[in-house]
Amino acid sequence: MNPVIFIFPICYFHCTFLLYNVVQLFIFSSGVSGVDTEEVSVSVKEGDSVTLHTGVKTKHQDKIRWYFNGSHIAQINGDQSKTCTDVQCKDGDERFRDRLKLDHQTGSLNITNTRNTDSGEYKLLISSGSSESEKTINVAIHGGVFVMEEDSVTLHTGVEMNQEDRIRWYFNDTLIAQINGKSETCIDVQCDESNERFRDRLKLDHQTGSLTIMNITNAHTGDYDLRIISSGSSDSEKTFSVIVIGVSAAERDEMKRKSLKEGESVTLDPGVGRKSKDMMWYFKDTLIAEIIGNQSQICTDVQCEERFRDRLEVNQTGSLTIMNTRNTDSGEYKLKINSSRFSIIRSFSVSVTAVPDSGLSPGAVAGIVVVVLLLLLVAVGVIYRRFREQGKYCIELIVQNENGGPEEVVLNQTWTPQMDEANGTSLIGQRLCRWLSIMGHP
Repeated sequence: MNPVIFIFPICYFHCTFLLYNVVQLFIFSSGVSGVDTEEVSVSVKEGDSVTLHTGVKTKHQDKIRWYFNGSHIAQINGDQSKTCTDVQCKDGDERFRDRLKLDHQTGSLNITNTRNTDSGEYKLLISSGSSESEKTINVAIHGGVFVMEEDSVTLHTGVEMNQEDRIRWYFNDTLIAQINGKSETCIDVQCDESNERFRDRLKLDHQTGSLTIMNITNAHTGDYDLRIISSGSSDSEKTFSVIVIGVSAAERDEMKRKSLKEGESVTLDPGVGRKSKDMMWYFKDTLIAEIIGNQSQICTDVQCEERFRDRLEVNQTGSLTIMNTRNTDSGEYKLKINSSRFSIIRSFSVSVTAVPDSGLSPGAVAGIVVVVLLLLLVAVGVIYRRFREQGKYCIELIVQNENGGPEEVVLNQTWTPQMDEANGTSLIGQRLCRWLSIMGHP
């Protein structure tokens, strides 16, 4: 037998088997049952928007589904009527309400105003005819601190310092504050003479190294990097992204400065930063209301109870309402928003104008009105009675003289009217009656 002919069937068999295994390995490495899989990671700063791309253009009959940590959050199912996002989907919840958008050409998912709680695994499933593809996108949201101009914000280190520990704070890579053991401490211009940005605005807590930025402005938006060089354990770093929300001075004044009259109600709205579950309201350094988790409490202090008895309300958004206001409610109210990473203090000014008081009780005022009305009725009766008399007294101040003009008569002066001898009536009295009627008197 020809050796070449004998070897060929054996080679053919083994080569076919090897090729089959290579094909199978390729299929399973791409996903079982012909499902292509892909995994990517995305990092985004809290508050920014992010788009999770499918990388394809969908056809009318394609079905696209998005899942977040196993929950169905968005879908395109060919028919537009079966498209859903966030709470519209079967497994959707309140997490993404009004923050998801779907591109109907590509199926890409856009998340607006991202939050720290949006971090996690987003899974995309695309069904097109008989084939399916799968994509996993791991999204990491870096925590941001949202504040308004004029706020004060404290960035917490989360540690208790030893005397040997060194702490350094950087703003956009520029050193702005430092604690270097006992002796070397600097803030703002002390660290860098050319940096006027933070003059008289920074404070350092010497026990924890936490940094407070007071009366913050748009110029202070950016990344604050914390570096802890510890003597007893490993070094650590943290980054805080501080975002100063752009609000016009007019809008800020409308929100934070309230003027009203006594007896009216006023509501102080926290505005931005109210995602925190821990909030406390103060009036002149006295705690008057707080929200811890889902529980709210009003006036735990005796002084607060006496001043605001039954006149305060606070809801789960953190808004504080003062009812039936008094002039003594005028002053500065402070809202403290707490989280493990930061604290925000926001100030509100309330001015209550006192309503002028007559000094009389409502009963006294009513009594005076009744007396005045009675006196008027008596006076009208006396005038009418005396005017009807043909006697000798005139109580009017003005009578009509013989020439048709007015003539003053002294009150209660004895006066005898001229008589008409033909019928015995008073001519001047008749003229007087007619003249008064013309002037609108009875």
